[in-house]
Amino acid sequence: MLDLLANKWSALAIGALEEGPHRFGALQRRLQGVSPKVLTQTLRRLESAGLVDRTIYPAVPLHVEYELTELGHGAAAPLNALRTWVEDNLDHTIPD
Repeated sequence: MLDLLANKWSALAIGALEEGPHRFGALQRRLQGVSPKVLTQTLRRLESAGLVDRTIYPAVPLHVEYELTELGHGAAAPLNALRTWVEDNLDHTIPD
């Protein structure tokens, strides 16, 4: 679980999903720089871990939404605190 949550794209996807359900395209636009392949892999791993639910709505074309589970919301809180800390300390340099 730690490996999954420590992954950059996993943490950012969970952060984006804190706002509520998103479709794949909306998530990809929100997570600038992520390739469709990496986002698909990330969402599958999050779903397998029980952090994200994937809902398919029967329509043409198919409508698929991703949202955090209760476990995912639990993981979102400490990840949000970490993101805040990183943003607050971006100006600090890492010594060699």
